[in-house]
Amino acid sequence: MTLRVAVQMDPLESIKPDSDTTFMMIEEAQVRGHSVAVYEVSSMACSDGRVQASVRDVKVFPGRTPHADFSDRRQVDLGEDIDVVLMRQDPPFDMGYVTAAHLLELIESETLVINDPAGVRSSPEKILPLAFPQLQPPTLVSRDPIALQAFRDTHREIVLKPLYGHGGAGVVRLGRSDPNLEAIADLFRKMGPEPFIAQAFLPEVTAGDKRILLVDGEAVGAINRRPPEGAIRSNLVVGGTAEATTLSVRDREICETIGPELKRRGLYFVGIDVIGDYMTEINVTSPTGARALKRLSGVDAVARLWDVIETKLS
Repeated sequence: MTLRVAVQMDPLESIKPDSDTTFMMIEEAQVRGHSVAVYEVSSMACSDGRVQASVRDVKVFPGRTPHADFSDRRQVDLGEDIDVVLMRQDPPFDMGYVTAAHLLELIESETLVINDPAGVRSSPEKILPLAFPQLQPPTLVSRDPIALQAFRDTHREIVLKPLYGHGGAGVVRLGRSDPNLEAIADLFRKMGPEPFIAQAFLPEVTAGDKRILLVDGEAVGAINRRPPEGAIRSNLVVGGTAEATTLSVRDREICETIGPELKRRGLYFVGIDVIGDYMTEINVTSPTGARALKRLSGVDAVARLWDVIETKLS
């Protein structure tokens, strides 16, 4: 079976092939004989109810510079001309992201979209975990300074972050007597109308933050992301180090609890973040970590995803 694949992503030229999960997805599709085209959200249009995009057919070459060859741009109907769309552009999760999801919803009766755009749109990565309070550390979502102060008074040491941030941007740790709480909260309020999120600080973060990848609602493997010395952010893009790890009993309990809801929402490729015994985020937009997982453990989450896609379309 040969599939026509379109990948909605940031410019392919700008990624790092040796660590990028989306590049790995394109590479695996190519190995399986599927044709792949790429496009950016800015090239999408909806005319007379038909969703279109200006795409470039692509061939990727791991280990080569440049790492991809492109055709000239051509206009396609994402419903008629494409079998699978991978929605893989990076956050921020703003109204542009939401609008792209709305447009992709229009083609769902014709084309398989991974992850499901309605599921992505309704599942912000720091909001979806609120449906599972028993799996989270103590958490507050608010922009009310009184509520925020009371939360810190209760939990003594907290982590404060933008609700729709990504890649560890804007994450700060505030102790009980830290005088910067008011100023940082005021800065967050000036950045936008959204509330922000505070969580009780988990000392276990110094030992690492697990990224667990789930495919079609089932855990396939994990890596441990250890923060730099003296830091709390373990994201690989801000200097965290990937280490091999295994799934604990608690990790499996978390995955088995959320798995059915992920499947119900059509979230086929998901990365969750776990610190100690607690899940802090459910990443559904463009989860990463598959390259490190394969390198450290031999588990190929991307191959598992393509197995699922091919089964669904067979």
